[in-house]
Amino acid sequence: MQKLRAKGQRESLFNNEVISRFQLYNSLFLTLPFYKIKDTGTLLPLFIKYCEDGVNKREKPAEIIDAFFKKYTQNNSTKDIIDLLFRFIQYIERQVVLFDAVEDASFNKLNADEEHSALLSYLKKGVDNASLNNKIEKLIEEFSMRLVLTAHPTQFYPGSVLSIITDLTAAIKKNDISSIDLLLQQLGKTPFFNKKSPTPVDEALSLAWYLENVFYFAAANIQSEVDKSLNDYNLESKKIIELGFWPGGDRDGNPNVHIDSTIQVARMLRQILFRCYYRDFKNLKRRITFRGVEDDLALIHDVLYKNAFDPNTGSENIAEFLIEHLNKIKTTLNDGHDGLFTDVVSDLIRKVELYGSHFASLDIRQDSRILRDVHTYCRNNKPLVSIFPENYDELSEAEKIDTMVFKSAKINFTQEPDPLTLDTLQTIAEIKQIQQSNGELACHRFIISNCQEASDILQLIELFLWNGWTEDELTVDFVPLFETVHDLEGAAEIMETLYSHPFYKKHLESRGGKQHIMLGFSDSTKDGGYLMANWSIFNAKVSLTATANKHNIQLAFFDGRGGPPSRGGGKTHRFYASMGKEIANKNIQLTIQGQTISSQYGSIDSAEFNIEQMINAGISAGMKETHNILLDPLHKDLLDNMARDSYEAFVSLRKHPLFLSYLEKFSPLTLLSKITISSRPVKRNSGEALKLEDLRAISFVTAWSQLKQNIPGFYGIGTALKNQKEKGNWDNIVKTYQESGYFKTIIDNCMMSMSKSDFAITAHFANDKEYGDFWKMLHDEFELSKNMLLSLSGHETLMENYPVEKRSIAVREKIVLPLVLIQHYALEQLQNDPEGAEKQAFEKLAIRTVYGIVNAGRNLA
Repeated sequence: MQKLRAKGQRESLFNNEVISRFQLYNSLFLTLPFYKIKDTGTLLPLFIKYCEDGVNKREKPAEIIDAFFKKYTQNNSTKDIIDLLFRFIQYIERQVVLFDAVEDASFNKLNADEEHSALLSYLKKGVDNASLNNKIEKLIEEFSMRLVLTAHPTQFYPGSVLSIITDLTAAIKKNDISSIDLLLQQLGKTPFFNKKSPTPVDEALSLAWYLENVFYFAAANIQSEVDKSLNDYNLESKKIIELGFWPGGDRDGNPNVHIDSTIQVARMLRQILFRCYYRDFKNLKRRITFRGVEDDLALIHDVLYKNAFDPNTGSENIAEFLIEHLNKIKTTLNDGHDGLFTDVVSDLIRKVELYGSHFASLDIRQDSRILRDVHTYCRNNKPLVSIFPENYDELSEAEKIDTMVFKSAKINFTQEPDPLTLDTLQTIAEIKQIQQSNGELACHRFIISNCQEASDILQLIELFLWNGWTEDELTVDFVPLFETVHDLEGAAEIMETLYSHPFYKKHLESRGGKQHIMLGFSDSTKDGGYLMANWSIFNAKVSLTATANKHNIQLAFFDGRGGPPSRGGGKTHRFYASMGKEIANKNIQLTIQGQTISSQYGSIDSAEFNIEQMINAGISAGMKETHNILLDPLHKDLLDNMARDSYEAFVSLRKHPLFLSYLEKFSPLTLLSKITISSRPVKRNSGEALKLEDLRAISFVTAWSQLKQNIPGFYGIGTALKNQKEKGNWDNIVKTYQESGYFKTIIDNCMMSMSKSDFAITAHFANDKEYGDFWKMLHDEFELSKNMLLSLSGHETLMENYPVEKRSIAVREKIVLPLVLIQHYALEQLQNDPEGAEKQAFEKLAIRTVYGIVNAGRNLA
């Protein structure tokens, strides 16, 4: 009853703080005199009403739009229609930003009672319980959390817009109408998008905005709370937060990332960090004006200034130098000045301890197939050509491993390498230089995508030994990435081979006995559907943990999670809270990308909240160490059967002859490559015809989200549940749902995906001669899934137990409904084969709607 009352209070607060304020500021926004947007603010509400009524009547987008223009406008030429629709899009894009800002301004009020420090709670309980106190001390020693920012192309806002959002949020918090009015005018005149695609360095600079303006403060604030809690209970401080970074290092399928990109990004991260340090240090100097610290202040000032602003300054890791001299200042303050302002010095020390000289660890990633080719290239040159047999590639896996010698060698290259090979060799050499300049943590992980054999890891190690590295100084962690359902099944066997290999075993010992393993949610969903992907990753984690425990290896799972549930997003912290003791969970690592960055980590408040949620989940799970009931025969058999049934349903859909053509015809899939938001191609093998296996998971999920059908987020789960019910297993399924936090999170996230679907928008597809039956098949599975999930959860509506999130989704979906219809209208017109400027205009119209739809969804792609 208390939880229900709290939910009701939170929903009421949301209506007052968010909905009412958005309506107020939106009315102000619609009257602003933007350039070339005369009368648009008056017509837009009418257009929205026309869209809503038209969808309810199951009308086609063209019918809705044509009827609106006939009634409300005098000029109905194609050019006039396109022009006004573009103006509508511009307004709606900014309405989305306004709603984001209003919601962010209310964040603390809405989440005030949501989370409490699990660490502090256990520390209090351990005061009179030595056993519990020892357990929490041991957990803290082992626990860490790493957030890795990735450059996936669903973060659309440039830095100028992000700054406006930040200022607008602050003005809304204070109800500063004058500032809000000015900022909305600025927003109306500020371009949202680039005219050309960004380079990898541009992407890095865009994401670095969050490092500089959000994470620099948020992570340090959380670490400060952790330090205080530990110190209050006489425990040593422990760094638990780490940051990672992919732009400039992630080469997998992106031919635009070169060695120059990696070098520039590493330097950029360092320079931005030192500018942050310098900004803090200036504030410190304004407070510390006492005698006895002048020399240390001058020394630190000179070093920070040169590293922040002088590009000619030689780079070296000076973190320890800074900490040493800041501690000298702190000692002087304590001894001679009553400890005045030592808290300011401690804050900067804490940040240097967190971020060193690197800010965030730059991960390198490349596909195993590329790395195999590089290994082949090296073997064909002296002196290696005499060591390896000519038929090496035809050998069995065991024979290949037996052939490897793991000796450092200087290769005499006699033939010109191809660009990918050259880049790989240069990158391997450059990692050492980055470590020397910015510290070992600046670049210490090499991720092998599409890892299918133990030799994929071992061959990469040989490449390092052949390109300037020695066995004793191999300060690199080799991280296999398992993505497909098939690869996840064989992952434990691959790691068993590696852990048993003498050289690799010795290397792991030199790395502190810790193995990083990355698991990909996006590709596994595209490969086998939502339920099979989640269940395959769960089983892989269980088997991989058992294998690591057998060899006394500390395991860190690195989850490649996207924004939506279909790509591992959603209520992520609930997954980590419900892992159970059978899954290694003391080193939480995950990617944050696209709209997840701006929606969950876009402000210091929201970033602190979400970081703390993840830490709480890890601490709670680590302390409880409960058995995961999904491993009990009853529950495991149910999930095995459900995953298999959903997999078969999803694969059957994928193999349908109309599957890909449906996406190509009715979604903007074929136009995504023209969106100027990413350096990464929409698909691998970008010069060839579109094939499903080459299509990137992010493009795959985005296309379905634009259709408002979100197939990857639910398809097959209704069939799986229905089959179990028909077999008489329904009571057991309900029992599993009620008792397993992990399974409940899978179901809740699925319902979130479905809440962002609206088949009414495409209901007219049912009458299409070619695709009508295919649409009905999708719709039938949606309705089946919806009914089965509601029955399972005991709810009357989707997301009933998350009323605020449900309300937020509903408002956002209403805002962007015109964008969805404009997009479908433009795609319809393109099917009539317009030519020249008209074709370009309709393509641009369809492309432009993608931004606003994804931005409004916050975790759609």
